[in-house]
Amino acid sequence: MSEERTLQSHLTGNAIILILLMIISFNLRATEPVSKNFLTGLAIGGHDSVAYHRPDSIASNKAIQGNKTWKAEWKGASWLFSSKSDRDLFAANPEKYSPAYNGFCANALSLDEGLFKTDGRHWQIFGNRLYSFYAARGRQRWLAGDYEEYKAVADAAWEKIIAEK
Repeated sequence: MSEERTLQSHLTGNAIILILLMIISFNLRATEPVSKNFLTGLAIGGHDSVAYHRPDSIASNKAIQGNKTWKAEWKGASWLFSSKSDRDLFAANPEKYSPAYNGFCANALSLDEGLFKTDGRHWQIFGNRLYSFYAARGRQRWLAGDYEEYKAVADAAWEKIIAEK
């Protein structure tokens, strides 16, 4: 009788583990990918995504590092901010302040090269939207060229990636 209960217990435990793995697997596929550090889970290198939108940041093209004190969780990533007010603005409207394509390189997407992670150092605001770039060269391409055309190609590539998830 004891062996039967042990077997039943193992089967029940294995069934629970299998169900949990299925739920986790489904949730991973159901969410959009976010450009984040694999080890820390920080999006865009821990830079403050609200600060990019400030006129002084735009003029200097300097990224502002966030602080772990002011953190928000969104789309499975940790987003850091330089102040409580920036964190609160982000929390109230993350779509407005997060980078397009969840921080993946806009230039790589516009060249149909897939998802390239970014660290928040290379960025630009185009049409009130934040775009991240893997390297300065991609940002320069968008500044020198027709960003609306590049954006259209990147949007289509992003939609295709999301549809496959």
